[in-house]
Amino acid sequence: MSDPRTPDSGTPTPGSTPRVGFERRRRRGLALPIIIGVVVLALIAGAIAVITNLNAKPTASPSGTAGDADTSATLRLGLRLEPTNLNIRKTAGVALEQALIDNVYQGLVSRTADGQYRDALASRHEVSADGKTYTFTVRDGVTFHNGSALTPQDVVASLTQVKNDASLANHADLAAVQTITAEGNTVRLTLSHPDSNLMFALAGRAGLVLKQGAGNDLASTAIGTGPFRLASWKQGSTLSLKRFDGYWGEKARLAGVDFTYLPQAASANNAVLSGSVDVQTALDPTLLDQVRGARGYTIAEGRTNDEYTLAYNSGKAPLNKLEVRQALSQAIDTDAIIKAINGGGTKLGGPIPELDPGYEDLTAINAYNPDNAKKLLAAAGADKLTLTLTIPNVYGSTVSDLLVSQFAAVGVTLKVRQVEFPTWLTDVYTNKNYDLSFVNHAEARDFGNYANPDYYFDYRNPKVTDLYQQAQQEVSEQKAGDDLKQAARLVAEDAPAKWLYSGKALTAVSDKVHGFPTDVTTSRLNLAGVYLTR
Repeated sequence: MSDPRTPDSGTPTPGSTPRVGFERRRRRGLALPIIIGVVVLALIAGAIAVITNLNAKPTASPSGTAGDADTSATLRLGLRLEPTNLNIRKTAGVALEQALIDNVYQGLVSRTADGQYRDALASRHEVSADGKTYTFTVRDGVTFHNGSALTPQDVVASLTQVKNDASLANHADLAAVQTITAEGNTVRLTLSHPDSNLMFALAGRAGLVLKQGAGNDLASTAIGTGPFRLASWKQGSTLSLKRFDGYWGEKARLAGVDFTYLPQAASANNAVLSGSVDVQTALDPTLLDQVRGARGYTIAEGRTNDEYTLAYNSGKAPLNKLEVRQALSQAIDTDAIIKAINGGGTKLGGPIPELDPGYEDLTAINAYNPDNAKKLLAAAGADKLTLTLTIPNVYGSTVSDLLVSQFAAVGVTLKVRQVEFPTWLTDVYTNKNYDLSFVNHAEARDFGNYANPDYYFDYRNPKVTDLYQQAQQEVSEQKAGDDLKQAARLVAEDAPAKWLYSGKALTAVSDKVHGFPTDVTTSRLNLAGVYLTR
């Protein structure tokens, strides 16, 4: 694609296992993902406990037994990726969503880590049988952090702004919406056709409700309706939230949260060892032994949407031959790669991770078979093949070194070209000037990449595109998932990439912390139910 966005963290930070985040855009039902250039150094942060009700009582953290909450306590939370500014409308990147969505900003609905929806600023909602009318009852008694009352007109203005302004983040997520109207305390959306992703969109950036006419500078301030208000931001160091005592729901049990940004893996480990954080996300699995057993902490292991992907340039010879792509995939021993990263990932045989609709275990397709890989290369006339792997230099060499040796075993010479992340954006993502590339696709529901022939994979399969478009217009998510499952199997068989592993969320949690979520926390980090004990 020709619309890469500015990396959230400026210059990529060196380390052994960072990640790149991807964000999707949809036009006319086809996902047109665009890179958000987010580099995170590790195999993610995450979470095991899923909050299934907006005002649910928290359960004990994996590291301790719940006790009386210290409501005067501030949670010291170590994160790896800091946003460049706070403009939730225009600045792309999962770092903003991680800190602000659910905590500061809210929408009509929210979602749990496993994709379940719950009412937030809406007290209830209904979807018509034909999937073309969504009706939301706006909750009474909701106050913005500036003291203004929430009105249905605020909802209409917020959604209309995103729908009508193509410069705003996730604008295309509302492409199917024709009208947005309010009558009394009801907001109604009418669609031109069903959109199985609309609830997902409304629970994300596209659905966030801001106060109409507030006029504050979104780059440095944030006025929402969430359980926390923005207190301060010392760029390059700490972003601080304070409990919002005017919150419409159950009040936060923390007095505040200090997000401390520690981009270096060693710094994150040191913060745990010194006790200067209560929670540290995105631990580097290759360095995990340094903090395992740290006094007063438990290492929680959660799930993610991360797809660590070895992409093949399907539009470039000889990678435009199916047999060559299949051979390369069968030459790769993903078990050895996961072992090399200290078990910091799980096997992923296809383009859809476990937490996304349409997931199916596809690890048997193009599984490790070096003998057959040699036969496929010989049949394709590519038994003396030399290829170049272009990889952002923030990823280290653990994976690329293994790929070099595994490809050599089937007669393929792999040269590794490490580049700065901006160079990767230009050469690989924008200009498609590459053979192979390795990055982490981190955003949820990003399968549309494979249905978009303009994406940097340069992969085309009309059946995949048709199934994806069909999935987008299904009335039910279950049917949409079935369509995606069919499409994902076709993609896995076509081998436009080898999905090396899905990342694990490794989080150090103090024994004093309870209710901390530990799944997919790089894109969602709801802290409303978290508390500390003395």
